[in-house]
Amino acid sequence: MTTSSLIDVEPLRTILQMECQRNYANTTVFGGLDKYLCKWARETRDKISSPELLARFTELHLADSSYAEWDVDKRKVWIKDVLDWLARAETAAGISPAKKRQTRSKVVSRPSAGPVARSSNGDKGLDSPVTIVKGIAASSASKLAKLGAQTIRDLLYFFPRRHLDYSQRKPIAELEVGEEQTVLATVWEARIARLGPQQGTEVIVGDETGNMRAVWFNQPFLAKNFPTNAQLVLSGRVSEFKGNKVFESPEWELVEDKELIHTGRLVPVYPLTRGLYPRQVRNIVKRVLDNWVWQVTDFLPQEIKSRCHLLDLPEAIIQAHYPDSHLVKAEARKRLAFDELFLLQLGVLGKKRDWQESQPGNAFTINRESLNRFLNSLPFALTQAQQRVLQDILADLQESRPMSRLLQGEVGSGKTVVATAALLVAADNGYQGAFMVPTEILAEQHFKNICQLLSKISNEKDEQGNVCCYHGLFSHPVTFALLTGSLSEKEKAALHQQIQEGKIDIIIGTHALIQKAVEFSKLGLAVIDEQHRFGVLQRLALRQKGFNPHILVMTATPIPRTLALTLYGDLDLSVIDELPPGRQEIKTRWLRPEQRGRAYDFLRKQTLAGQQAFIICPLIEESESIEAKAAVVEYERLSREVFPDLRLGLLHGRMAASEKEKVMQSFRDGKLDILVSTPVVEVGIDVPNATVMLVEAADRFGLSQLHQFRGRVGRGEKQSYCLLLAEKPSPEGSERLKAIEETRDGFVLAEKDLELRGPGEFFGTRQSGLPDLRMARLSDTPLLELARNEAIALFQRDSGFTMPEHGLLAKELARVWQTGGELS
Repeated sequence: MTTSSLIDVEPLRTILQMECQRNYANTTVFGGLDKYLCKWARETRDKISSPELLARFTELHLADSSYAEWDVDKRKVWIKDVLDWLARAETAAGISPAKKRQTRSKVVSRPSAGPVARSSNGDKGLDSPVTIVKGIAASSASKLAKLGAQTIRDLLYFFPRRHLDYSQRKPIAELEVGEEQTVLATVWEARIARLGPQQGTEVIVGDETGNMRAVWFNQPFLAKNFPTNAQLVLSGRVSEFKGNKVFESPEWELVEDKELIHTGRLVPVYPLTRGLYPRQVRNIVKRVLDNWVWQVTDFLPQEIKSRCHLLDLPEAIIQAHYPDSHLVKAEARKRLAFDELFLLQLGVLGKKRDWQESQPGNAFTINRESLNRFLNSLPFALTQAQQRVLQDILADLQESRPMSRLLQGEVGSGKTVVATAALLVAADNGYQGAFMVPTEILAEQHFKNICQLLSKISNEKDEQGNVCCYHGLFSHPVTFALLTGSLSEKEKAALHQQIQEGKIDIIIGTHALIQKAVEFSKLGLAVIDEQHRFGVLQRLALRQKGFNPHILVMTATPIPRTLALTLYGDLDLSVIDELPPGRQEIKTRWLRPEQRGRAYDFLRKQTLAGQQAFIICPLIEESESIEAKAAVVEYERLSREVFPDLRLGLLHGRMAASEKEKVMQSFRDGKLDILVSTPVVEVGIDVPNATVMLVEAADRFGLSQLHQFRGRVGRGEKQSYCLLLAEKPSPEGSERLKAIEETRDGFVLAEKDLELRGPGEFFGTRQSGLPDLRMARLSDTPLLELARNEAIALFQRDSGFTMPEHGLLAKELARVWQTGGELS
């Protein structure tokens, strides 16, 4: 091999290519190209063994160029000549095209994320564990697993939360205090120095405009990384010390023949957990991108990509992590978010088709006379919204295609009455109905309320504990039963047998209804209350109890239409958008920390007048156990110091179900004045006597959740109040508190919440059985509608994905939905 093979051409080629991209403005290298070329030529001249190459090297004046003085045309010609010389030097060194491509994937500065070369690691598949990546030991793998990254594919899709913009380079003399900036400088000195009480690293760096210090506190070990005369990139916030600019603990990187990862570009900021560090995670993800992104198959048909102006998938993944610019980052997000929404839409469209067409349903006959007898007996008239929704449901029930409908309505809007009417129609047709709710207390509430309504119109009734039978409503008696987990084994067994034998017409219960022991004789309608508390798998389990029964799911969580169509695309949508007349408006006040005493006084006044109150403890996202401990401490403080003369109860998520039910029942029965609770009370009890809801650290909650808390009071005749306490809310927190104080409409609040917080408030996809949404923002209505329209069009054209061009899409759809349980 000739000594020409020792010439490292790639750094200079990259700089010259960037200079071309920057229109020959001599801005690629600080201090200009001439200074850099002089240094590079001195180091390179002695390595050239070919007389021909050396002669041309001299002709080009690389060691003493006058680039700064030339006009653009001359610069353009000269750079072309130098690039030609570099190519000849490479050929003389025997570097193969493949090797050249591999070398070109390493870039001195902000790279273009072009095709990535295959590496020897890449022959292992995308579903391989992360431990095959160099630098990931078992301990790191377990930490990454906590963040949801267990495979190579997971790491490729482990997108940063945001990016730090370190792309704006400046000479040292032009740095501004307080701004995030980047410098490229030479290391003059690096040493271990005493910085405050402990040792750290101090580096003196300089460029042609001046010198400055960079310091790292408590990290003396860093000093050995900065050899004198090394080219160093520093990125971070510039501060001032004794009148001099200084970088304090900046990100740093030595300039080598490789792409910058931590500095000098848009730098990714990844989610972390204890024991993982930013530089470590960036290095891991970069390694995975370089070695595996070429394995990612682009499953989107070309016509959709062209029509929607979407990037290729591997390119989008690279640019989502290490974008060339803010513009390209936005394009990458658009492609990846489109994929998520598009696959979600195709999945729910497939579910709807499977449910409604794979098996026929049961068409019911509506006995208007019996139904009207029930409706006319109610102590109130149905609102127009209730009547409209009931007609939607009755129309569905008369079809042989099974109903799949989502019923939305505010707390107290009268969903239960509408559901009861539908269940009675099922019973009148000789079918069983199931009414499933998330908590035992809600199941008991519904059972008690429905029995009270029916007892008024029944000419004969037989009420025995958890089974009630009513005569005279239809041509045959209608039997209701309550099935919950807290029944004795003997009671459960007896009830299971009656359900199996068809002796029970309508069963109200918790998730106990989907257990294997419960066999229905002829399930025709399933009503699921508070849909977001049930995963898709639980919904499916209930559906499988009958021969494709009609399904009605209900929620009091207001869900904006766009979100409902996306996440519940398999369901038709009905909304009860008016409250019954005479409902009290709940007065809502956002209180400042200094008003806490007045809030407590107001609570005491209300309880002494015979009313009851809730106090909601702060949301602690890290851990339910920490949240529970905090609630216990707060409960003890309130009992001891603030309300020693009142009866307080405590409710938190770590309590046993039976314990929770007992506390809630005591509160409902008026045996407690104040219920101190973690956010588990959000879906729960109907206590007409409760008139005050006090929410601690209210700025930590989303608007929809705050609206749900507010809905726990105001259920009786007395004026009710919602008091929101917040210590130091962020600007976003303040905006939410202002919105909840001013707005009563749950749907308006839901739209606002989507805008401020994203979709997690309404629907946890992780528990739902739906694919995760990492990039998609469900507040992005135009993209959501684009993905939905494309999915509908493709589904209408090729619902079975049998066309050759849809083969890869079918595989990806199956892979994404395989954990969902309803589409595989």
